[in-house]
Amino acid sequence: MNTISESKTPAQNCLEGFVLTALFQGLPIYTVGVLVMKVMGSHAIVDAGGGPVFFALAGSVSYGILAPWLGSKFPEYVRYEPLFFDSSLSFSGKMARWSVQPRASMWMATALMMMSVFAIGAASLG
Repeated sequence: MNTISESKTPAQNCLEGFVLTALFQGLPIYTVGVLVMKVMGSHAIVDAGGGPVFFALAGSVSYGILAPWLGSKFPEYVRYEPLFFDSSLSFSGKMARWSVQPRASMWMATALMMMSVFAIGAASLG
């Protein structure tokens, strides 16, 4: 079977890494932040029209941009996944390789549990 491998441009690889970092590492952090603000009664962001969505998306995009740059300079303080920027892997290959790592599984389970607990708290507030 003959397959032709398409070479990926550095810009495309960087975009894939940014999207994966923002979605899988940044979005859970800022979603939990919105839920914590809701539970604690912070009305400045949570009650504004589009405020929670804008906060979570802006935070995720910022995280996606800054985490790889800061993580390469200060790896002991800022965590990011270098696998997301591996140009030899496809987009789905990056997700597949990351999701089977024990650290990633623990991260996803922790984020899911935190969001679930805070969502229950936010829903019970009304």
